[in-house]
Amino acid sequence: MSLTVLLRPRPLFNHIFVSYRLIHGSNSLPVPPNLNVLETPEDTDKARSWVTKFKDVSIPRSHVELHFARSSGPGGQNVNKVNTKAVIKCSLNSSWIPAWARAELIRSPYYVSSSHSIQLSSTVTRSQAQNVDDCLAKLHNSILVASSASIKTEPSEQQKKKVERLQQAEKVKRKSEKMYRSDVKRGRSSRDWF
Repeated sequence: MSLTVLLRPRPLFNHIFVSYRLIHGSNSLPVPPNLNVLETPEDTDKARSWVTKFKDVSIPRSHVELHFARSSGPGGQNVNKVNTKAVIKCSLNSSWIPAWARAELIRSPYYVSSSHSIQLSSTVTRSQAQNVDDCLAKLHNSILVASSASIKTEPSEQQKKKVERLQQAEKVKRKSEKMYRSDVKRGRSSRDWF
C-alpha cells in the first residue's frame, strides 16, 4: 500500500457525514442546568438559554429506545406484512431532560407510569424511517413545550404601560358606575319631591 493512498482525502464520505449531521443533528444534546425549580431570575435565564439551544438540535436515535410494529388500518399487504409503526420510549431520568420539566412531562398523555418514561408512536406514513423521524419530532416538541411552560417571561416596558393604562381606565369606569348607582339610590331616598 502506498503512502499516497493513505493520505488521500475522502470527499464523498465527508460530504455524506456532514449532510447526515445537518439532517439528523449531532449526537450531543445541550446539557440542562441542574435546576429542579425555577425560583430566581438567574435560574430562568439559564433555563431560557437551554431552551434556545435545544430548539436548534434534534434528538438522535441513540438517546431513545426504538421499536417497530405493524400498523393498523387500511393499506392492504403493506400494513399486514411490514413493520412501519415506530414506537419510541425515553426515560424521564435521562440526563438530557431538564429536571424542571419532568413534572409537566408526567402530566403529558405520553407518560407511562410503570416505566417512568415517555412513549410515543407514529403511523403517519408508510415509511419506517419517516415514522421514526415523526416520533423524534413529537418527543422534541413535547420536551420543548414542557421545559418552556415554567419559564415566565418578563413583560416589556410597552406592555407594562399598556396594562397601567387599562387599569386606570377600569378604575375610572368603576368609579363612574358607583357614582351612577349612588345617584340612583340617593334619588330613591330623598323625600322632598312632594
